[in-house]
Formats: sequence, C-alpha cells, structure tokens
Amino acid sequence: MLRISSRGRYGVKAVFELARHYGQAPVPLAVLARTQGVPEPYLEQLMPALKRAGLVQAARGAQGGYRLSRPPAGVTVGDVVRALEGPIHLTTCTSDDAEDCPALLECIGPDVWSRVQEVLVAAMDGMTFDELLYRQRSTGTWQEPVAEKVGGGP
Repeated sequence: MLRISSRGRYGVKAVFELARHYGQAPVPLAVLARTQGVPEPYLEQLMPALKRAGLVQAARGAQGGYRLSRPPAGVTVGDVVRALEGPIHLTTCTSDDAEDCPALLECIGPDVWSRVQEVLVAAMDGMTFDELLYRQRSTGTWQEPVAEKVGGGP
C-alpha cells in the first residue's frame, strides 16, 4: 500500500494553515501545532525543509512565526510532499535506480507503475492550497482563522 509518511501529511496540514493566514502576521509554531493537531516538536523538524524549498519564510522575534513565501495559488501539495519526502516514486521501477534492475527489459512493472505514478504526481501538482481553501469554504467545513490566535487582533 502506498503511504505518505507523517512528514508529508503533517507538512501539508502546516502549509494549509499558513495558507489560511496568507497576507496576515506570521503564524507561531504553537498556533500551527494547535490548530492542525500536529505535535510542535515535529513541526520544528519540518519547517526548515519547507524553508529550504522556498515554500515558507520565518520571522523571528516576539511576533515571529512562519508565513507562506508565495500566494496559496502558487503552492501545491506536490511541492510540499517533495520538499519533505524527496522525489515521488511508487516503486524502484519508477526511480532513477530502475536501470540497475536485471529484469527491466522483460518486466511489465515500469510501464504499469510509471503510468500510475504520472497520474498521482499530476494530481498532487495540480492541487494548490488556494483550491484547498476554496473547497473547505464551499463544503461548509471552513472556520475562519482567529486573529487573536496569532498575537494580534481585538
């Protein structure tokens, strides 16, 4: 069974929360952890990789935290998963190591799994956080971020 690790899942949740707050003050790690149900120490491990990938920016100081580096429409689920998990490969047949397989020429695997992988990658790369925000709003599961949670507001 194909599984995205907790790194990828939690990273998507964190970036989704940052997308909710796009254009506002930086979001403290504690708020990301609380609102998305992700352990704060785990987020501390993920955020540097997201920063290196150019997906988030860090702000230091009393009003510090994280924010998206670009608009939610310019960040995809695929971007986040690759930043945290590395290249997306379903099997060895679809990786750069496939050439080392002694049965490569007789095997149906590369044809099958590379086609499945193409569909999966296209779905993740076509899913922007702007679209996810819209879907949450339109399905009635949306809850507006509370400004007071991020160190400001009335």
